[in-house]
Parts: sequence; structure tokens; C-alpha cells
Amino acid sequence: MLRENQTTVTEFLLLGFPAVHNFKILLFLIFLLLYICTLAGNVLIIVLVSTSHQLRTPMYFFLSHLSLSDILLTTDIVPNMLYVIMAERGVISLVGCITQCFLFGVSAAAECFLLTVMSYDRYLAICHPLRYSAIMHFKLCCKIFVWSWFLGFLATLNMVILVCSFQLCNPNVIDHFFCDFTPLLEHLCSNRLIAETVLSFLGIPFAILPFIFIIVTYICITLTILRISSTTGRQKAFSTCSSHLAVVCTYYGTLIAKYMVPSKGQSLTVMKITSLLYTVVTPLLNPIIYTLRNKEIQAALWKCISIRVQTHFD
Repeated sequence: MLRENQTTVTEFLLLGFPAVHNFKILLFLIFLLLYICTLAGNVLIIVLVSTSHQLRTPMYFFLSHLSLSDILLTTDIVPNMLYVIMAERGVISLVGCITQCFLFGVSAAAECFLLTVMSYDRYLAICHPLRYSAIMHFKLCCKIFVWSWFLGFLATLNMVILVCSFQLCNPNVIDHFFCDFTPLLEHLCSNRLIAETVLSFLGIPFAILPFIFIIVTYICITLTILRISSTTGRQKAFSTCSSHLAVVCTYYGTLIAKYMVPSKGQSLTVMKITSLLYTVVTPLLNPIIYTLRNKEIQAALWKCISIRVQTHFD
């Protein structure tokens, strides 16, 4: 029996959502619709930022790359999840599992850095408006974009190397709808505590510190807005960062609920729901929040639609 438990794992069995067997078609259609809407909304933002002159600013440049990370994250998870739902379970190779973890980690870490940079962008625009153009120039935006993805790649690569350095043992069943680092650690033959500790320390510079930085910048932004004498000026200043603040609260709220709240005592259902929030719901909410609350994006969208309609009739 001990020898069987120490057999090296080469593939995993994903159980998905066994409790909703009778509703798998409905669940499949709901998640498929959400996935299509997520792709459409984020692609729309990327197209608008790329084609509209009025959206060619640092804030919307970073927003387009935030949409790119959302597309990568949800595409890495949802298509395979849809298959697992319909088949009621799915087999994924160890290489495929590690790859899914890696792509998910890169996109999630890059999104943390992009949200951090966007908060700094709003801080400069509101607290130091006269220096904004001189600091946030195009070359700096490109460097920040490259570093955000590179640091996300580096952080996730370290996590993957750590997991691969330990032997994974049977049983090879994961009661989840995708391969995440947390369930993978449960299959370590030994040194699980060491791996969890190292992963926690890796998460500090790539998740905790960016979140603290965002909080500090918004404290400064709030204090600056409160010093504005006119009500109209305060409302205009707050409207420039309200969409980003809503996205930050949604994204980090789900991450904290999933990774920073102790998992002991939580049911598998609760863990799957929190995972659904940041893999399916959050990438969908981001474009909705920005399109519903941002007048510049709305104006660019209506301008694009009017041009298309006029071209069609001409």
C-alpha cells in the first residue's frame, strides 16, 4: 500500500463539479456564454484603445494589457473546464497540469503588477498633474509593460520549479476544475510544509507588496481629492480612478478570499466558488466596469459604431 502511494504521478484526474451532475448542460451553457462575453468585452477594449486617438494615454495603454492578461487567464482555464463539466471529469497530463498552472500564474501575477502601475498612474495624474506628462511618457509605459510580464513570468517560473523539484505521489485525483498550485501541493510525497512556506514567501513581493502600494497610493489620492475646493472638481478627480478602484477591490478581494484566508475548515464547494470568481467572473467584470463607468471609452465605442454604420450605408 505504501509503495502504491509513492508511485510517481504522470497525470491527474480532475473531478470538476460532481455535485451538479443533473445541471451540467445548464452549467456548460452559462460558463460558455460568460466566456464568450469575457472574450468579446476584453477584445473590444483592446481594439478601442488601439484604434481611438482619444484613448492613447498611459491609463488606457495599461488597461489594454490588463484585458490581455484577462484573456490569457480565462482562456487557460475555461475551455478545459467546459470539457470537464460535460465529461463529468477529465484527465490532464502532468505536463499539461504544470503548463496550466504556469499560464495562470503568469497572467495573475502580471495583472497584479499592471493594477499596481495603474494606481501609480492615477496617483501622478491627480496628485502631481504638472509632472504627469514628463514622467509617464511612452517609453516608460513600454518598459513597465515589459517588466510587468517579465516579473510575472519570473515569479511563476520559481513556483513551477519548486513544485517540480519535489516528487508527486498518488492518489492522482484533484477535486477541482483546473490545476492550481494549492491542490498540487497536496500531492507532494514529502516536504509539503517547506513548499507551502516558500510559496508563501514568493507571494509577498508579487502580491502583498503591490496591494499595500495600491492602498498607499489611494490614501494619497483621497487626501488630495478632499483638498479640492469645488464639488465638481472632486467628482471629476474621483471619476478618473473609480473604475480602477472597483477593479482592484474585485480582483484582490477574490485573491484574498482564495489564497490568504486559511483553507482549513473551508469546504471544497466554497474553494471552487472563490476560484470561479477570479477565473471566470473577474475577467468578465473588468471590461463591464470600465465600459459602464468610463465616459471616454463609451464615447470611443459610439464613435466606432457610428463610423461603421455610416460606412455600411455609404
